[in-house]
Amino acid sequence: MEIPEEEEAETGRELVETLRKIAETTYKDGGHALRAVHAKSHGLLKAELIVEEGLPDILAQGLFAKPLRHPAVMRFSTTPGDLLDDNVSTPRGLALKVLDVDGPRLPGSESARTQDFLFVNGKTFSGPNGKAFLDSLKLLALTTDKGEGLKVALSTVFQAAERGIEALGGKSGTIISLGGHPETNILGESFFGQVPFLYGPYVAKIAVIPVSANLTTLIGAKVDLHQKPNGLREAVIAAFSDAGGEWDVRIQLATNLKDTPIEDSSKLWPEDKTPFVTVARLVAGPQIAWSEERHVAVDDGMAFSPWHGLAAHRPLGSIMRMRKAVYEMSADFRSTRNRCPVHEPASLESIVN
Repeated sequence: MEIPEEEEAETGRELVETLRKIAETTYKDGGHALRAVHAKSHGLLKAELIVEEGLPDILAQGLFAKPLRHPAVMRFSTTPGDLLDDNVSTPRGLALKVLDVDGPRLPGSESARTQDFLFVNGKTFSGPNGKAFLDSLKLLALTTDKGEGLKVALSTVFQAAERGIEALGGKSGTIISLGGHPETNILGESFFGQVPFLYGPYVAKIAVIPVSANLTTLIGAKVDLHQKPNGLREAVIAAFSDAGGEWDVRIQLATNLKDTPIEDSSKLWPEDKTPFVTVARLVAGPQIAWSEERHVAVDDGMAFSPWHGLAAHRPLGSIMRMRKAVYEMSADFRSTRNRCPVHEPASLESIVN
């Protein structure tokens, strides 16, 4: 079902090179190695993935084959590769690492018992393929190492422009990616895997949707980021200081290569033909949602990659194929420079508090 795009190997090499340049720039500036994208975390949660009971055979696949409970780590982030004031409001991401996962593994992750999924708060990828992925990263790279005051000013302009476009019924992924995302609470976001993966003998996309009342009230809720460089993080900490949260994990199955293509990640899979269906619940109790100790344990000590996982959930499509080398480079870059070995956790004990 997969069809490599023209010059895919060269595009992959440029992707690695572009991301490495971002990482080298921020390391030179700050003396600490960061992720080349999604560098800043806003919430680091200990959670539990609870697989639904009684799933039909078509949905009871891989990680979701049995009604088990798995410890999990949730990392909320924003897309840039440098640590920006939250007034530079960019798209949001969620990385999920599920532990105690057994079964045949993907190449390179044989020694682990984890399953990773990566999400962004948009249903489709910004472009159809790896070349489009490279173009968007080059745009992001151009903003790295620019003055923070300039970025904040530009973000304000982009947010105003985006509000105008949305008032006319449109939406600009480019404007949002460059700092025009509305200043809303990150906990009100729905997150989507955007690109497909194997689901046992099937093909699927995955989503994480807030469902508990305290999270659904935050959908579209404004958050005050004025003179609050870490305002998103503060909002997450406040929300989990005395309450937990719950999200549905939902699967959308592919139907055919025309309506639900594998290689074109910019095409929306039609939900009237293949709706998202709940297969599990993510539950996070009240906790310290971000701390320096968790920052070291998760931001420095862990890597999240769609290639950490079960063979039953092998990533598909050009973007996913190219991500393998990209994420391996990023983990190695951080591990060697920070003298903090990036590793797959065996338990949540390393995440203190």
